[in-house]
Amino acid sequence: MTIVSRLRADHATALLAFERENRAYFAACVPDRGDAYFAGFAERHRELLDEQSAGLHHFHVVEDAGGVVLGRVNLVGVENGSAELGYRMAEKAAGRGLATWAVRQVCASAVAEYGLTALRAETTLDNGASRTVLARTGFEPLEDVAFGDRPGRRYVLDLRHGFPPAP
Repeated sequence: MTIVSRLRADHATALLAFERENRAYFAACVPDRGDAYFAGFAERHRELLDEQSAGLHHFHVVEDAGGVVLGRVNLVGVENGSAELGYRMAEKAAGRGLATWAVRQVCASAVAEYGLTALRAETTLDNGASRTVLARTGFEPLEDVAFGDRPGRRYVLDLRHGFPPAP
């Protein structure tokens, strides 16, 4: 069984293992987090939990039945009823629909638990898998943007009428 749960202090070890194990895989699609991220992981994890407690962000992990982290789905920069969606799935979990399922779960929580009315997301144009997840979960393309040094696209999802969106 796979679950999506809100980030907790006891996720730190499994989350760090997930980030290390998939570092090269992620760097092929998004800018690398850098060595400082891994060196200061414990402190940063505590800071993120504090920020989550303050309502600034909503962090989630996707775990298998054994507690292995298969992905993350985050809502960051909560302000005026909106937030930015970000997600990453482990290489071993890719291509199984897990990202689409997990994003749907978090979008539903965005409405039901966090009271959000809109989400934004960005991805590179060459990340077809991420663009597919956004399309399958109702995000609409908004505008082209620079994603680091690569061309990207910004998307938006209107949650004012709940989630999932009406057909």
